[in-house]
Amino acid sequence: MHAGLGNLLILALPFLLLVFLFWSQRKRQQQAVQLQSSIAVGDQVVTTSGLFGTVTQLSDATADLEIAPGVVVRWDRRAIGSKVAA
Repeated sequence: MHAGLGNLLILALPFLLLVFLFWSQRKRQQQAVQLQSSIAVGDQVVTTSGLFGTVTQLSDATADLEIAPGVVVRWDRRAIGSKVAA
C-alpha cells in the first residue's frame, strides 16, 4: 500500500508544481494590468530598469516621464514597474 502512495506522490508533485507556476504567473499578470490602469499624470513611478520619474503624459502605449527638471523621456508603458509611495 505504501508503494502505491509513493508512486502517486511522485506523479502528483510535478503536476502541483505546474499548477502553482501557472497560478503565480496569472497573479503577476493581473497585478501588472492593475498597475497599468492605475497610473495617472503626476504619479511618481519607477521603471523596471530602476529609473525614477514623474508621469507627465500618458497614451495607450507610452508614458512620458520627467526624470529631471525639464528632461522628459518617453517609455513603453509596460516598462513602468511600480508607483513610488507618496
